[in-house]
Amino acid sequence: MTLHHGSFVIVETPELRYSVRAMDFGGGFYTTTNEKQAIQFAWKIYERKIREGAENPGCLVNSYDIDYDAMQKQLSILEFDMPNEAWLDFVMANRAEKYTGKKYDVIYGSVANDTVYRALVGYETGLYTKKQTIKQLAVRKLFNQMTFTTKKSLSFLHFTGSREIAPWKN
Repeated sequence: MTLHHGSFVIVETPELRYSVRAMDFGGGFYTTTNEKQAIQFAWKIYERKIREGAENPGCLVNSYDIDYDAMQKQLSILEFDMPNEAWLDFVMANRAEKYTGKKYDVIYGSVANDTVYRALVGYETGLYTKKQTIKQLAVRKLFNQMTFTTKKSLSFLHFTGSREIAPWKN
């Protein structure tokens, strides 16, 4: 399986990072099987770096190969096949920094990207029930993310290269 990670730098050796804002699957190293999604993320980082005054920040997509079968045998993996109630509870708990359940080496499932954010806010504020939120998510084409949350899990990522993206052309 090939995974991609959007960044402003080349990331040959991934590290565990913890964002200043709460993330869908908690802290870790985020990747996706969808290269276009990684490009869009790299572009967002590039734009943020420009707003912060950085001169010539990179806009890159790093790629990695993994042996998912070997990972499943050696790591603790939480996998969500689709955005369902368990996924929603997990994402909301992580975004609120209140997740206290089992720790996993890898978490794989749908990404709650910007197009999904409104539904999550509607759920969080009580505008939508859990079932209404899941129904709204079911009609959207959601991308995926695979988050590596332990040093052991990072050892399964094998860097295959990086390519620079011209953000204004993608």
